[in-house]
Amino acid sequence: MLKLDILVLPVHPDDAELGCAGTILKHVQLGHKVGIADLTRGELGTRGTAEIRDKEAARAAEILGLTIRENLELPDGFFENTKQYQLKIIEAIRRYQPEIIITNAYHDRHPDHGRANELVEASAFLSGLRRIETFHRGELQEPWRPAQVLHFIQDRYIKPDIIVDVTEFWEKKIESIYAYGSQFHNPEWNEDEPQTYISSPDFIEQIQGRGREFGKSINAKYGEGFTSRKILGVDNLFDLK
Repeated sequence: MLKLDILVLPVHPDDAELGCAGTILKHVQLGHKVGIADLTRGELGTRGTAEIRDKEAARAAEILGLTIRENLELPDGFFENTKQYQLKIIEAIRRYQPEIIITNAYHDRHPDHGRANELVEASAFLSGLRRIETFHRGELQEPWRPAQVLHFIQDRYIKPDIIVDVTEFWEKKIESIYAYGSQFHNPEWNEDEPQTYISSPDFIEQIQGRGREFGKSINAKYGEGFTSRKILGVDNLFDLK
C-alpha cells in the first residue's frame, strides 16, 4: 500500500494545477507524499483530445513532483453522485489513505465542478463505513476516512477558510498550468480549433490576480485559497506545514 499525505481528486486534468499547484509544490518540498487522481480525462474539452490531455497531465505531474497520478476515467460531463461512481472514488481513497483530500469548488461556472465536489465529499464519508466493501487486486480494503476535505476556489469567487502562502512556488505553478498547451494560451496551437474562455491570455492574468488577492490577505505576494468542511474535528491540517 502506498499511503499519501494529500490526495487531490479534481474532475478535470488541469483543475488541480489551476486550483492548488502551489500548495502541492509546497508540501512536496516539505517531504509530504502528494498524489492526484483525476476523475475524468476531460474528453469533452473543446480543444485537443483526451490522449493529448493524458500526456499533458503526465508532464504536469513531473513538474509538481507527484508521488502518483492516475485517472479514474469517469465520463466527463455525465457522471453523477451515485453508488457506481462513489465506489470508484472510495476504492482510490482506501488505497492511498490520505489525511487530506482536496477537490473542486462547492459551485462554479462549470457544472462539473460543483457535482464533483458533492461526489467526492459523499465518497470521503462513505469510505469510512466498514459495511461498504471494495477490493483492490482481489483483496478486501480497509475502511478509511480522511481527516479533512478541502475545496480549491475556481472561476467564481468564494471566500476562503484557509489561505496558503505559495509565493515561493508561483512560477512553478504557472509552468505546470502551461504544461496543458492544448488548453491555455498557446500561439503555436492548432489555429483550426476555436479559442475558448480559458485559452485567452486574459485567463492566466485572472489566475495571477486571484493569487495576488489571496496573498494580500495573509501579507504574502501569492496565496491559494480553500474552503473546508471538517470531517474529524481538525481545524486546519495545513498547520502541519
